[in-house]
Amino acid sequence: MKQLGEWMLWLAVVAGLALLIEPAYLDSNDKRFILLIGAIGLWRYGNGAIHLLRACYFMQVAFPRWRRTLSRNPEAYLPGHVYLVVTSFRIPAATTWTVYASVFREAIQCGVPATVVVSIVERGDERLIRQCWQTFDPQQRLRLIICRARGTGKRDGLAMAFRAVSRTMPDRNAVVGVIDGDTMLAPNCVRDSVGFFALMPRLGGLTTNEQCVVHGSRAMRDWHTMRFAQRHLNMCSMALSRRVLTMTGRMSFFRAAVLTSPAFIADVESDYLQHWRLGRFRFLTGDDKSSWNSLMSMGWDTFYVPDAHTLTVEHPPHPRFVPATLQLMFRWYGNSLRQNLRATRLGWRRLGLFASYVLYDQRISMWTCLIGLGAALGLGLLQNIQLLLVYLFWIALSRTLVTILLTLTYHPVGPLYPVLLYYNQIVGSLVKIYALFHLDRQSWTRQKTRLAARSGGFDVALARVSSKTMLVSALALFTGGIYLLTTA
Repeated sequence: MKQLGEWMLWLAVVAGLALLIEPAYLDSNDKRFILLIGAIGLWRYGNGAIHLLRACYFMQVAFPRWRRTLSRNPEAYLPGHVYLVVTSFRIPAATTWTVYASVFREAIQCGVPATVVVSIVERGDERLIRQCWQTFDPQQRLRLIICRARGTGKRDGLAMAFRAVSRTMPDRNAVVGVIDGDTMLAPNCVRDSVGFFALMPRLGGLTTNEQCVVHGSRAMRDWHTMRFAQRHLNMCSMALSRRVLTMTGRMSFFRAAVLTSPAFIADVESDYLQHWRLGRFRFLTGDDKSSWNSLMSMGWDTFYVPDAHTLTVEHPPHPRFVPATLQLMFRWYGNSLRQNLRATRLGWRRLGLFASYVLYDQRISMWTCLIGLGAALGLGLLQNIQLLLVYLFWIALSRTLVTILLTLTYHPVGPLYPVLLYYNQIVGSLVKIYALFHLDRQSWTRQKTRLAARSGGFDVALARVSSKTMLVSALALFTGGIYLLTTA
């Protein structure tokens, strides 16, 4: 009932904006209307429509066909052994217990021999995990391997765990699940996922459907659930081409033969980018992007299983909404941009035409998403405030329609979504632009590790000055282009 009232309030806002607009400004033949909605808008919404249609086809036609094939004889597609690698660092004890309880339960019930490999830093976590193992597996049907990392970052912990898997000499049909220490597995998540590796011989890795529990404000909860709904649509769309663009660090599965290869472990442990201006620097975060790039370089497919679910416990890095989202977006978008610059070098023959297009579009969308706002502000302030009202009405109406379409994901949808969608578009674009010119700036929001400064004071100073200069120059050129567009 409360949500119904909030939806009615939002619809009243949309209707109010419509009443403030003079009828002439809603005429589709008016050149000012075409300027605002125009070619850029059609391109952006066209991309969204393509992803939506591909996702719906995947969810309703393609994936059910694969699932029916597996259901006819599920045992025939099970791997010989399942490894579940879990990394934990400074996660609350209650969350750690719940996560490992779900991991041990899934390892026991997956139907094949299983080994749980744990990468931790603190001794208290080891005691808690062993107690959980003894509680949920008193007969010790599972093998438990605990690796004590040095606390120098998630990448080092993952590499240590992957080498521990390698030392057990897994057979070629074995599958490895990689799980974050704050991610709970839903019942049958493992069994519903691992069969696809036998069904698809070229499949190197897959990821699963995520939902979340957020310890934060109402806006923070809705922002996270909205992002997971968008993620679900995009993953389904890309999975139709078997080119999912990231092996999500929260929960993904890999062929053991791939994950234990020295090249794959090296990519995860010490991945780097050779940048024309910033030089060579290591990736501090973004291990999911490194594992994806390694799979693509080796020629493997990637996939998404929409009916295998995980539940992530999210602890925002800041109690206030804006600082928390800025920190998270800077980390996520920085990882994506660093990966994007390298991934496109693989070429369309390796990536496929659609995945290549999406990767190149990621470089452009951070700018095109700001054109509408820039043009509306320019026209509204320099010519007629009605043009700004038209833009605000269009934003409110279109984001409401997008919110309705997100119900197709079966993820929660709330009345704050239209506002949060627009916040994500504008603030997210600005964060992406800033990150594009500061690719060497990285940090992890839980483990306060930062990329060590490169030796040489002059080189560091030059990189900082050039980053700021190029950022200001790019924004000036963009603003000048918007001004010419609105005064032509």
